[in-house]
Amino acid sequence: MEKIITLDQSSVVGVYGKNNSNIDLLRHIFPKIKITARGNEIKLHGEEYEINQFENRLQLIVIHFERFGKVNENDILNITASEDDSFYRMDKNGLEDDIILHGRDGKIIKAITPNQKKLVESVAHNDMVFAIGPAGTGKTYTAVALAVRALKNKQIKRIILTRPAVEAGENLGFLPGDLRDKLDPYLQPLYDALWDMMPMPKLLSYMEDKTIEIAPLAFMRGRTLDNAYVILDEAQNATEGQIKMFLTRMGKNAKFFITGDLTQVDLPKNQHSGLIQASKILKDIKGIDFIFMTNVDVVRHPLVTKIINSYDKWESDRIKPIQS
Repeated sequence: MEKIITLDQSSVVGVYGKNNSNIDLLRHIFPKIKITARGNEIKLHGEEYEINQFENRLQLIVIHFERFGKVNENDILNITASEDDSFYRMDKNGLEDDIILHGRDGKIIKAITPNQKKLVESVAHNDMVFAIGPAGTGKTYTAVALAVRALKNKQIKRIILTRPAVEAGENLGFLPGDLRDKLDPYLQPLYDALWDMMPMPKLLSYMEDKTIEIAPLAFMRGRTLDNAYVILDEAQNATEGQIKMFLTRMGKNAKFFITGDLTQVDLPKNQHSGLIQASKILKDIKGIDFIFMTNVDVVRHPLVTKIINSYDKWESDRIKPIQS
């Protein structure tokens, strides 16, 4: 069958992309359809089912452009790969609900993928949330944004950010300086997220009076964390004992947010990831939720998604049993 889709003239340049780059990408994603774009009309030739799929995804791309004012390659890859289009079809009048907070210099920080939105919703209903998935899916960034919002709204009194100090192929002992000097570079991703969300003088003030604390996981032992938003980042590198120790630090009026990537465990071979164990033991407890991010949620450079997919395929092929 053939079909012609007419776009609003004001959307054409944004939806088509520079030099029709977005249309070229859609041709690659929908190879069974002949796609011709002229002016504000897109002419399609192919099987009815394929054309209906294309039209459905194109509608979501247009909605995305109307909401955010831009559409890039990663947006198109996310939209066309997503099985749940309810997030993308959300009424524009509800857009403000997507905003987590306004960061430094008025930067709008919001959930921009379906699973990021699930994280935001889950934190509203659960006191302990695990976000598990590949690099670049916004797990830590979303967690820090939610923590800063809770602090600004006076829902909690302090933010505690922690990571297990595991040497990911590097030896911290050879870094110059005292313990803090050695650990600061390791904790840098947490600083980077905070710097996006509040002015530097305010952040330094909060860190000075311990309203915001960033410390290695070992520093949590023996403490009770009340009135706090506590984030354990890179939890796949916490041992089974460390995870149990951390989770039992939870005090009154506390939110615990645990992030990790099960494909990047840097523990010695004789130690097991506590995150894997926790995902099995705690999955049925009310008040604890697990959100599993996917490659579709990657919000870094579009190449990151391709890199993750290629590694996943290589790993899958590598462990396939040899056919006799």
